[in-house]
Amino acid sequence: MRSGRLAARVAVITGAGSGIGRASALLFAREGAYVVVADLVEATALETAALIGPAATALAADVTVPADLERLVAATLARHGRLDILFNNAGIDRPQATNVVSTSEADWQRIVDVNLKGVLLGARAALPVMKAQGRGAIVNTASQAGLVGTPQEAAYCASKGGVVALTRQMAVDYAPFNVRVNCVCPGAVDRPTVDRAGWLAATPDGLAQRQARLAAAIPLGRLCTAMDVAYAALYLASDEAAYVTGTALVVDGGVLAL
Repeated sequence: MRSGRLAARVAVITGAGSGIGRASALLFAREGAYVVVADLVEATALETAALIGPAATALAADVTVPADLERLVAATLARHGRLDILFNNAGIDRPQATNVVSTSEADWQRIVDVNLKGVLLGARAALPVMKAQGRGAIVNTASQAGLVGTPQEAAYCASKGGVVALTRQMAVDYAPFNVRVNCVCPGAVDRPTVDRAGWLAATPDGLAQRQARLAAAIPLGRLCTAMDVAYAALYLASDEAAYVTGTALVVDGGVLAL
């Protein structure tokens, strides 16, 4: 018998091969969930599942492909017979996508497809199951950048702002079915995406100096970690948040309070 805040719940987490997704998968499993680890790269999904053990299943999925999300939900039902939690966490950023004049249409479309369309497709695949069960929790990864204007991040801000708005809209539509929909909004993270980390490392001041400068501007004095976001997602997915829906939980060390 599994125990914990998510005892015997079945959770699907996208982008779970690394970063926030991996931290959340490990935490959810520690709290008693059966975790379906989904990632674009099968090898990293398998690595996360191996860290968890028998309570985890690894599957490759591209969140921009409807058939992949449908297959993910179908595989979850085949193995566990239910789907209690969907954490739409997969996301990307492209450092070359800067302002609206300089961002290519291809970069804009890819960022919006993964960050926003991926949330739509994940929810679309999971919601019929949750409605039939009469309960469910969806958590989406948005961003502080979805609530304020971040310099030189037009596509990223637009995609994450869309996640915040879509979260609120879905929360209203599916509350009558006892399905809660919320999002987490991380601030600057200590481990940026691989492409952004590489870009920052190549800038004149380098990655470490850039991160130190960011941390100095945060009231709590440090960058956001993957575990900071994982614990926020755990709360929103758990029964402790039974009366919480349509909210954007900011995890930014106090930046938006300034």
